[in-house]
Amino acid sequence: MENQLAKSVEERTFQYQDSLPSLPVPSLEESLKKYLESVKPFANEEEYKKTEEIVQKFQNGIGKKLHQKLLERAKGKRNWLEEWWLNVAYLDVRIPSQLNVNFAGPASHMEHYWPPKEGTQLERGSISLWYNLSFWQLLRKEKLPVDKVGNIPLDMNQFRMLFSTCKVPGITRDSVVSYFRTESEGSSPSHIAVLCRGRVFVFDVIHEGSLITPPEILRQLTYIYKKCHNEPDGTGIAALTSEERTRWAKAREYLISLDPENLTLLEKIQNSLLVYSIEDGSPHVTPEDYSQLTAMTLTGDPTVRWGDKSYNLISFSNGVFGCNCDHAPFDAMVIVKISYYVDEKIFENEGRWKGSEKVRDIPLPEELVFTVDEKILNNVNQAKAQYLKQASDLQIVVHPFTSFGKKLTKKMKLHPDTFIQLALQLAYYRLHGRPGCCYETAMTRYFYHGRTETVRSCTVEAVRWCQSMQDPSTSLFERQQKMLQAFAKHNKMMKDCSTGKGFDRHLLGLSLIAKEEGLPVPELFTDPLFSRSGGGGNFVLSTSLIGYLRVQGMVVPMVHNGYGFFYHIREDRFVVSCSAWKSCPETDAKKLVQLTFHAFHDMMQLMNTPYL
Repeated sequence: MENQLAKSVEERTFQYQDSLPSLPVPSLEESLKKYLESVKPFANEEEYKKTEEIVQKFQNGIGKKLHQKLLERAKGKRNWLEEWWLNVAYLDVRIPSQLNVNFAGPASHMEHYWPPKEGTQLERGSISLWYNLSFWQLLRKEKLPVDKVGNIPLDMNQFRMLFSTCKVPGITRDSVVSYFRTESEGSSPSHIAVLCRGRVFVFDVIHEGSLITPPEILRQLTYIYKKCHNEPDGTGIAALTSEERTRWAKAREYLISLDPENLTLLEKIQNSLLVYSIEDGSPHVTPEDYSQLTAMTLTGDPTVRWGDKSYNLISFSNGVFGCNCDHAPFDAMVIVKISYYVDEKIFENEGRWKGSEKVRDIPLPEELVFTVDEKILNNVNQAKAQYLKQASDLQIVVHPFTSFGKKLTKKMKLHPDTFIQLALQLAYYRLHGRPGCCYETAMTRYFYHGRTETVRSCTVEAVRWCQSMQDPSTSLFERQQKMLQAFAKHNKMMKDCSTGKGFDRHLLGLSLIAKEEGLPVPELFTDPLFSRSGGGGNFVLSTSLIGYLRVQGMVVPMVHNGYGFFYHIREDRFVVSCSAWKSCPETDAKKLVQLTFHAFHDMMQLMNTPYL
């Protein structure tokens, strides 16, 4: 009886989904007021006046009507934005998504028990896979604890998309298919796909009702590895997923027309729990420099990852790991959660498997051999060529700042996330001599199926502070005051955005209503200041806090003359990743990181703290 009671009070992962509040629609007046404030740093007086008039006209005219229609839409949906966001941000995008949209990152096992070491790839891989599969079982049984802020539960829906989920290309719009089910909902696929040297294999991870063990997984991986290293490379069909979306959609249709069995094989990859990539490369990595490993998770061999898969777990020849994920089905916090879980388990068990070494008689992996012709092989070569060309243009820098971290900023009563955002603003201002429009991710998971909102970090207050830092006549006290004003502004914006009071998604909703109604694009969205301040996906700084755990990640810049800037915060350090395109002469990821680190020191000095 006691056991039953204990079980009944145990929270289930998805139990609060039905009781979460709906995503609110902010007030039109508030959103437009915040928008006007956000364009100020990028306008002279005359330009600002013109935009002010455009906004006023919008508020009293077409904006009012569009807002009413948006409110009506919101009445019938628990999340008025969800479908729109998925389509506009991900599924309608036609550029190759594997490099331009996916996010990737290194695993931090190399900081403790798994430093780079040749000859460990398969054994370590079997242990890492086992912990990943244990996490899958927690989700299936709904035993993963609900994320909360205080006592408030957050939306957990994105965790349903981690396993057995894949994007499928379409001619004009892609789709996301998810085959994951919890145990109470029914059966769920239980095989993984392994990609090695252009070939694809699958094997089941459940045998006689239980999860196969690391020694059993090792036997499967060894079989695949030896086969691939003793025989010619495969066709590398996976490279097609790195292609421009419509081109990949057409190639996929053609592939299926060659042989209907090809569709069965594609579906086996789509519904696999995850894709496990066996890479031949051995990226250099130390706790002081993650650059090469991070770059290879984002730009490695396109024939051994399935770009559309929600989770590619990547193993390298020297026993280091990473992942590469399609961004459409979920945001980074899902992968942060599983990566941290796996890393903790590896740490707790000193990087070893301490269970039974017994290997049961398990069916060998099955190879998925596609029927191909000359045309498909040409498509694969073309896909590889365009992918490698763009990948070689990417500059990626990942370094830790180790002079101080969360502990000291908290002691100074400064929010560590805001601390990094303002340091980045100062670094960009010093490097480029102007303010940089900036997108920082805020999470809206207080709401049903909530994902993200944009915090525009380049505020009037931040720019005034940057200017004071560059003006030798400004006193230290004045600089400190301006910095604290910028902190207060950023903290308020983050709170507003997380609680459904941001404005970027609201403006997007209004523009999409106009589009759906067949109305001309309102002047608000064609005004040069709209895009100059970052609107319409034009932010020169695309940034995100990855969290307070030892998990790091990366995406490419949002625009050609911009940066991707991602970071995580620990007690004693800040770890920063920065990306830029080499073909853009004015951007330099290395310099931006160096200047950000300088800014950290300058900000601490302003707080009058001897910390070194």
